[in-house]
Amino acid sequence: MQYTLEEYLDINRLQILQNNFSQSMEIALVVVDSHGEPVTKLSGFCEYCAQSRKDPQRKAQCFESDDAGGRIAMKTGKPVVYRCYCGFVECAVPIMVNGQYLGAMISGQVKVEDSAKSKIPYILEENRIWEDSSELIALYDKTKKMDYERFVSTADTLFDVASYLVEQAHSRLIQSELHKKELELKNELQKSMAMEKALNEAEFKALSYQVNPHFLFNVLNTIGRLAYLEEADRTENMLHNFSDMMRYLLRKSTRGVITLGHEITYVKNYMSIQEVRMGDRFSYTCNVPEKYFNIPCPFLILQPLVENFFNYVVEPRDIMSTLSIEAYDDGEDLFIELQDNGDGIAASKIKEIIAGEQNSKSGCIGIYNIINRTQLLYGDEYKLEISSPNRPMHGTTIMLKIPMNNN
Repeated sequence: MQYTLEEYLDINRLQILQNNFSQSMEIALVVVDSHGEPVTKLSGFCEYCAQSRKDPQRKAQCFESDDAGGRIAMKTGKPVVYRCYCGFVECAVPIMVNGQYLGAMISGQVKVEDSAKSKIPYILEENRIWEDSSELIALYDKTKKMDYERFVSTADTLFDVASYLVEQAHSRLIQSELHKKELELKNELQKSMAMEKALNEAEFKALSYQVNPHFLFNVLNTIGRLAYLEEADRTENMLHNFSDMMRYLLRKSTRGVITLGHEITYVKNYMSIQEVRMGDRFSYTCNVPEKYFNIPCPFLILQPLVENFFNYVVEPRDIMSTLSIEAYDDGEDLFIELQDNGDGIAASKIKEIIAGEQNSKSGCIGIYNIINRTQLLYGDEYKLEISSPNRPMHGTTIMLKIPMNNN
């Protein structure tokens, strides 16, 4: 997708950051678009440049110089140090997304020591039209000097800031796009509540996309923090768990069925990642004997239930939350029970969830999908059950029933 700088970045926030950077580094700074036109107000400009830009001819030369610097930075993919047409030392830091040039951060308007200046090329042909103004000559002589090495270090820091801004904006944009797709998907699911028994592979795959994209981005952010703050081994384990989860989501099955063992592995990977995110805010036990691991079950039948535990039990509270997952059978059917220690659910709301009357914003559409899929695959007698005393710390129990011989 093609974007302009204004569409991609919050210009107001960018202006604040620009002002702070310019003040702290004592250097001029402005952000220009892909044509060299400023999109922010000038920060820290020297008196010479501020006065010079009041003249249309000199202003055009400045814009042309900024544009040329930004485009060279675009080609190199890194900060470029140069001299503008009047001889000041400046730098251009590219702002790029997936190879698309959006603009640049232009900084400088300083003089450096002669030994370094002679090695710095002009971005455009030198033009001394300013020498026809005694006022500009006086302002030119007053322009501050900066150590060349310090200037290069400042340019590198500015490049790191620009890269961070782009990464954050890109993450927000992807998250927004995924959320839009998720809402579209949920709306389609709501329109087709009376799904036919012979659901095709595409419909089951659509259901698999109910995984909350906010969780996925939390995972990515957590991995980034761990890479910086923690040991590499821990980060590697988290990446491994996350990769296993993604591979599991991409599994294909014509009936939307997987083995319980694979489903349990997915849930354990999910919990491992949440343990890194949440620290000691929760604990869980998973007592599902291996003898049940080969029993077929609907794809993603447990993860939405476990995710609701975090959304409605762990996240809203500061106390320790617990979840237990148990499995047992009566010789014909397998029972999977999830029990938490939350504040419970009112009986009226349970009826709404079972009936599919809770809207998608409540997070209960995942439960209703599970109810639909189990009924379509196994019949009405295998309907998911929810029970709760609806009292603080007495929790909620969810019971799943699956036939042990359902090949």
